[in-house]
Amino acid sequence: MALIIHKFGGTSVGSAERFAAVTEIVAQVEHQPVVVVSAMSGVTNHLIAGARAAAEGRDTVYREIKAGLLTRHLGVVDALLTRSRERLEVGGFIEDRLHELERLYRSIAVLGEVTARGLDTVASFGEQLSSHILAATLRERDLRAEAVSATEAVVTDDTFGAAKPLMAQTRARLQARVKPLVERGVIPVITGYIGATEAGVTTTLGRGGSDFTAAIVAAGLDADEVWIWSDVDGILTADPNIVPQARTLPELSYSEAADLAYYGADVLHPKTVGPVVAANIPLRLRNSFHPQHPGTLVLQSPRADRQRLPAIISTDGLTLIAVGSRDDAPLAASWNLALTARALQCLSAAGVDVPMFSQSFSEHMLNLVLREQDQAHALRVLKSEFDQLDAAAFMLGVKEKVATISVVGVPGWNSKGIVSHAFAALGELGTRVIAVAQAATEYNVSFCIPEDQMADAVRFLHRELGLEQNHES
Repeated sequence: MALIIHKFGGTSVGSAERFAAVTEIVAQVEHQPVVVVSAMSGVTNHLIAGARAAAEGRDTVYREIKAGLLTRHLGVVDALLTRSRERLEVGGFIEDRLHELERLYRSIAVLGEVTARGLDTVASFGEQLSSHILAATLRERDLRAEAVSATEAVVTDDTFGAAKPLMAQTRARLQARVKPLVERGVIPVITGYIGATEAGVTTTLGRGGSDFTAAIVAAGLDADEVWIWSDVDGILTADPNIVPQARTLPELSYSEAADLAYYGADVLHPKTVGPVVAANIPLRLRNSFHPQHPGTLVLQSPRADRQRLPAIISTDGLTLIAVGSRDDAPLAASWNLALTARALQCLSAAGVDVPMFSQSFSEHMLNLVLREQDQAHALRVLKSEFDQLDAAAFMLGVKEKVATISVVGVPGWNSKGIVSHAFAALGELGTRVIAVAQAATEYNVSFCIPEDQMADAVRFLHRELGLEQNHES
């Protein structure tokens, strides 16, 4: 019987109804499944926000976050589990874990700071809760299932916040801990996103790392395929919420999928492709809200006659922060490359992801594109890092809400070339381009634009690139 790893993302388990839908998907498969599950949608952000609030002494905030998480998870348990023993056991587990979370928050508050190691511990709670709920929901359907913490099976280095798996040790752990369950017909429900060092210290694989976990587990168990379940029909030519006419790309090579993930395709984590390439394991991207759709198949050698199309990757919910010195600041106080490196390093150490940035030496300014939920934290970190600079010369502030659009093309797609075509389209639309990042090839380009122009720009690009027509490669 084929062994297939099923990864369900946060939107797939975002409510009691979605847990029930996932349970139905797993119950109907005709192969041996191993499940990897993310935290419920939004939970990891709340956990991290609580840790930052604790470090800043905002006790009411982190207590409210803990209480909200308790109510949300217990609500799912009450809605799904009818067997009193399961309800008591899973409900008790949730209460115990979230009481432990509050104790951790209090410790952070006493210290007045949260380290990268501490942030990983906090961020790991969401997957622990969802894995126990899903395993119990499967058992409610009379399926044999067991929650497995990836801290027992995925061994990593100690790069907290973006840990790297140690594949030989991980394979040995998976063979010892998970394979016996599979051989007995038990469905393992493994926590995505997290792992542990050889000494047992909890780590995380980076935001969105549950996809990566699924690929690691697949390689370690010699699986036949990996299925990544999200809320869209695979990888599409654009976000279907913006462009209803967006088309699914039915087949991609590993390298093509890796490019799309690198440029921000939310349906796939950038590191996911590595382990499946090494083991030559096909990857399917499917929609848990629309499970009958075949989605996108990613493999070593796609069909030669497949249609190859560019894709437009868009990300909103971003903010543009400027840090630097005034134009009339004395030369000694002017912003320079060393200060830029310091800014990026301190943000990295504080767990703030910077999807895109631009450096303007003529303006003595570094422009940083960040997620909106990281904005307040980033401003505090940068202010603390540069508090010794001349206050009259130093500048730090929010410029505006922004979005990014990446156009990821394929060689020989049309005679114009994807980059020049994209520039021309945005110019014709009158889109204000704030910053540009272009790969070394002529096939990929990213733009930072005002957030309120993103939807129109994506729709216009989709039409101008001919992606709503039967355009042949």
